[in-house]
Amino acid sequence: MKTPSAIPNFAPIRTQRAFEVICEQIRAQLAAGTLKTGDKLPAERELAAEFQVSRSALREALRSLEVAGIIRNVKGVKGGSFIQSAEPDRIVQAMQDYVHLGNISLDELTEARLATQDIIVRLACERASDADLAELEAIAERTRQESDVEARYECAAAYYRVLARATKNRMFGIFVDSLSAILHEFVQGPDYETLQETLIESRFKLVRHLRARDADAAAAEMRKHLERVHRHVRKTLKAQNIPAKAAKARGKAPA
Repeated sequence: MKTPSAIPNFAPIRTQRAFEVICEQIRAQLAAGTLKTGDKLPAERELAAEFQVSRSALREALRSLEVAGIIRNVKGVKGGSFIQSAEPDRIVQAMQDYVHLGNISLDELTEARLATQDIIVRLACERASDADLAELEAIAERTRQESDVEARYECAAAYYRVLARATKNRMFGIFVDSLSAILHEFVQGPDYETLQETLIESRFKLVRHLRARDADAAAAEMRKHLERVHRHVRKTLKAQNIPAKAAKARGKAPA
């Protein structure tokens, strides 16, 4: 038998903890479609016996899955562990946490928002129903009537949400809500009221382009709209003496 000329540098083998294996198996059953939303998992004692693990390891796995939003644990006679329905809020929160922990820059966020909204507007041009367009117009009108800053934020969030919904692709709604929440706090600042009036008119223009099914004009209007917001945000950061590169965003909704 040939002897190696050098001793291989093998990495140590690490055995997964029991609760991690349980979580992986339950996730695999979800991916395979064996487990579905609303399904109830077997009783704790039965599950522990099936996995051949201690009750404490099983409980740790169930707690981990609950925190991840995969199951909900219900107490009482009719309680147990149930497969949870998808909750976009959890994904939004996870993306916010990632941005905060990863020190994502304002420029990166703006670039992502521009690219995402360009796709959304073009798809909405093809797929938006008359009801979608009427709702967008109504939200723009409601924004014009509002004088309270927070109320206008809520209108803005609703406008972007309906626009994303008009694509008929639910994933865009999650992206939009995530970016909206992250960029909220930087919108206010010098000349905010003047900016708001310009943005409201831009929303009406966008609806007109969508009605005409003019994707290029609609995308161009959205880009102008978001670039105005970005310039305003940079001005706000400069006034607060915060470098745009190092800025971390937190909040609820964009302009």
